[in-house]
Amino acid sequence: MIVNPLEGSRVLLIPMEDSHAEALYQCSRSPHIWERLPVKVQSLEQMKEFVAQALEGKKRGDEFPFVVWDKSQGRIVGTTRYLRIAAAHRNLNIGWTWYSEDVWRTSVNTECKYLLLRHAFEQWGAVRVELITTTVHSRSQAAIERLGAVREGVLRQKYNGMDYVVFSMIDKEWPEKKDRLEGMLAGAGRPAT
Repeated sequence: MIVNPLEGSRVLLIPMEDSHAEALYQCSRSPHIWERLPVKVQSLEQMKEFVAQALEGKKRGDEFPFVVWDKSQGRIVGTTRYLRIAAAHRNLNIGWTWYSEDVWRTSVNTECKYLLLRHAFEQWGAVRVELITTTVHSRSQAAIERLGAVREGVLRQKYNGMDYVVFSMIDKEWPEKKDRLEGMLAGAGRPAT
C-alpha cells in the first residue's frame, strides 16, 4: 500500500519516518495517554523502538503508519496507522492511534478517521475496515462508536494478554457513514475536504 499524505482542514496525516520519533516523544509525555494502551512509551529510546516497529510493519506490507500534524498548532500531535492489511481480502484495521492530550475532545480524531476511512474505501477499495480497542478503554470505544462503526464483540486475551473490542465498517455502509462524518466535521467548523 502506497499512501501519500492525507490532508483535511485541520490535520495532515504524514507517512511516518524515523525522524519523527523525537516529535512523537515530545507530544506523548502525559501519562494519561498510556493508561489504557497495551504498551507504555516512557523514554525517547522506547519511542524510537515504537517507530522502528511501525516502519518494520510498513516494510513487510502489513502496516502503514502516519504521524498526525495539527495544522492549527503547527506540530505533530500523535500517530495512527493502517495495520493488519490483507490485500487479498481487501480489509485492514485502523489502530495504534494516540494523541497529545491537548487535542482530545477536538475534531482531530474525527478528521483523522474520516481521512483514513475515505482513502481505504475510495482509493484502496476496502470491503471491510476494523477498529479495535481494549475493553478498558471506554473513551476510545465511545470515539469509535461516534464514527458509526458497528460493535461486533470481544476478543479475549488477543494481544498482550488483554481483551479487545472489535468494531467494523463495511463498504456498502460507507456512503451513509461518510455523509454523517462530513456533517460532524462541518458542524465542528471545519468543512470536509
